[in-house]
Amino acid sequence: MTQEQKRMAVTTTAKSQGSPARAPLSRQRALAAAVALADAEGIASLTMRRLAKDLGVEAMSLYHHLANKDDILDGMVDQVFAEIELPSFTDGWKVAMRVRTISVRAVLIRHPWAIGIMESRTSPGPATLRHHDAVLGCLRTDGFSIDMAGHAFALIDSYVYGFVLQEVNLPFEHGDDMVEAVESILPELPMRDYPHLSEFAIERVMQPGYRFGAEFDFGLEVILDGLETIAAQAT
Repeated sequence: MTQEQKRMAVTTTAKSQGSPARAPLSRQRALAAAVALADAEGIASLTMRRLAKDLGVEAMSLYHHLANKDDILDGMVDQVFAEIELPSFTDGWKVAMRVRTISVRAVLIRHPWAIGIMESRTSPGPATLRHHDAVLGCLRTDGFSIDMAGHAFALIDSYVYGFVLQEVNLPFEHGDDMVEAVESILPELPMRDYPHLSEFAIERVMQPGYRFGAEFDFGLEVILDGLETIAAQAT
């Protein structure tokens, strides 16, 4: 969905909510509108005044449900964590972490604004706490020491957050777009000066079916295999 389509969707939602049959204002409804606004226009667009406008209410009405912007951000982050699939305690830590990490990536792609603030909130909500407890519990149940559980959690999340940050900021969305971008650069690229970069572009990026996003699975497996080896040596 393009930015214009997202903007129109938010506007349409706001108009429908401004009809006589709209649902009463509530904390949950306000947070859902805040998430929709951030998804469509970025977190910088979120203000109490703008949120109230999208909800079809006066700004002061929001303060009956949300104390301030920090309260909104805390609630939005908790909603994002609520969308992430919790790791299973019965499938083994490696399978559980793989499923959970793939879910984190999908959620962050839906809500790219969340990457920069998910770990910065000082008043985590119940979904956030439940998520972190489940990740640690999965690792500890399968024999990870407290230190190793901490190492694994930090390593996996650093990887997925960093990968998605790079992924959502690429100047193209699809493989065809990437090929087109590379084709436009290659004529300006002296192959003699950049032989390895030219080789990579021609032999890998421009090959049918190449997607940068496919690199995610490879990296994740390397991390999980490495953790498995280290955890086994520690026991």
